[in-house]
Amino acid sequence: MTVSYRNLFESGELQDRIDKARNTLSCCTLCPRQCKVDRLSGNLGICKTAEQALVSDFAPHFGEESPLVGANGSGTIFLAGCNLLCLFCQNYAISHWGQGEPVSDRQLADCMLALQEQGCHNINFVTPTHVVPQMLAALYHAITDGLNLPLVYNCSGYESINTLKLLDGVIDIYMPDFKFWSSESAAHYAKAPDYPEKARAAIKEMHRQVGDLVINERGLAEQGLLIRHLVLPESLGETEAILDFIVQEISKNTYINIMDQYRPCGHAADCPPLDRSLARQEYWQAMGAANRLGLTRLDKRELPDLLQRLFAAR
Repeated sequence: MTVSYRNLFESGELQDRIDKARNTLSCCTLCPRQCKVDRLSGNLGICKTAEQALVSDFAPHFGEESPLVGANGSGTIFLAGCNLLCLFCQNYAISHWGQGEPVSDRQLADCMLALQEQGCHNINFVTPTHVVPQMLAALYHAITDGLNLPLVYNCSGYESINTLKLLDGVIDIYMPDFKFWSSESAAHYAKAPDYPEKARAAIKEMHRQVGDLVINERGLAEQGLLIRHLVLPESLGETEAILDFIVQEISKNTYINIMDQYRPCGHAADCPPLDRSLARQEYWQAMGAANRLGLTRLDKRELPDLLQRLFAAR
């Protein structure tokens, strides 16, 4: 396959996007937080990241969604820092404490190329929202040295439309979370009461750019939107609202991973009802809601169990 970012590279448009993104760092408005700090001078906003991206780790990852993993894994680059900072984050040390090493654009490109050399099927940027300028600059170096893999933008869903437009034609696969439906939950758990409206707008823009997920004959994702939703304790109403939004305003053909792995992390122990793990019944209620709404493109690791449960319940 031919990845879309090569067209931007060859036309010179990619360099224009890099310049626009980098200019944003002098008064940072990359995400809805609108910190407006001068990151080029070393000032830090909520993401605690200055001019250079921080990389916690990079490696082939086999725990991602089936169309990303294939036989050789998804080439994940775990970026430290975060613009959302959920209090229950399962990667708390990376997101909240910034556990990672600063890398130059050239070094970030080398991470991408190393993952391609290892046979990974894509380059999966984990929590990239606050380092879009660095990611774009690194991509330029990587393309020059032969990168030809789809790019995955693996984010929280708390995105700026202006930043997403810089990525139009760059990102092949968008993989946002949709975490909260109510502003009360978003304020309580992430101090971001505007999260629901920003996530809805962002996911619509992502779908406009790439459409529904396209999976090739090898079972690998080539382009499109893949949405994640982590089911939280006592949150079935929000889950159902999120799924209904996807059906009504995105596409019934959306590929979704409804996740059941919630457990108390970070400061969740001090915040009931998040101080306990998800009950199995809560998860199956969420999956039942997806079934009732007609969502059938569920991540394959969950689909056989879901069908078995639904058949047994009849």
